[in-house]
Amino acid sequence: MSIYKYFHFIYSFFYDTFTTLKYQLFMTETILKLTDASIYQGENLVLSEINFKMKKGDFVYLIGKTGSGKSSFMKILYGDLRLQEGSGQIVDFNLNKIKEKDIPYLRRRLGIVFQDFKLLPDRSVNSNFEFVLKATGWKNKKDIIEKIDVVLEKVGMKSQGYKFPHELSGGEQQRVAIARALLNDPELILADEPTGNLDPQTSIEIMQVLKEINDNGNTILMTTHDYAIISKFPYKTFKCENNALFEVVQRKN
Repeated sequence: MSIYKYFHFIYSFFYDTFTTLKYQLFMTETILKLTDASIYQGENLVLSEINFKMKKGDFVYLIGKTGSGKSSFMKILYGDLRLQEGSGQIVDFNLNKIKEKDIPYLRRRLGIVFQDFKLLPDRSVNSNFEFVLKATGWKNKKDIIEKIDVVLEKVGMKSQGYKFPHELSGGEQQRVAIARALLNDPELILADEPTGNLDPQTSIEIMQVLKEINDNGNTILMTTHDYAIISKFPYKTFKCENNALFEVVQRKN
């Protein structure tokens, strides 16, 4: 073996080993963990004794009837409700001790997708995104334009940035909302009923977008009541019921 081939072999060996270890670390990193947690709305107990964990790269459904606690669970995660009992960690923030002034910084590390899109109606898609990026510290115009192009391309909307929300269909608006959630490279995407206002075919198209995003490494927690979607796109599923959260096993067709 020549000296060149020898060093090439050594380099390849250590590079492959490092890449494997890096991938394993990436896939085992805990993004979200709740331990013996209880969630309240005012003085009313919504969910109790929650033990829940998500690792980087997971896609998890949260299901349950209206009023079962899905939205309250999500609000705890982005700081809209205070975790009063038990312990919680999300993207390196302590949910028990987080201060009001730190909540905007937590939300910058999350991507939040709402059922009703929540796009600013008086400006174009590009201007919606520019507003978000500037509000989170982006200043360079070229970087802003490039980032907007990247996220719109990920959801198949690259040529639609000049349009206003009212010029888009419901499915297109939700694609835009997903792209907005990707702007700051979130460590966790919280999708709260993202297909709730959409027809069945459009819902499938939105789920395909979310699946592709997850396949590319993004971690997603999604609330839904659409069991047809869960059947077509099976992932780990937890259910809110009778003040409890538990994993449910999907039946194989």
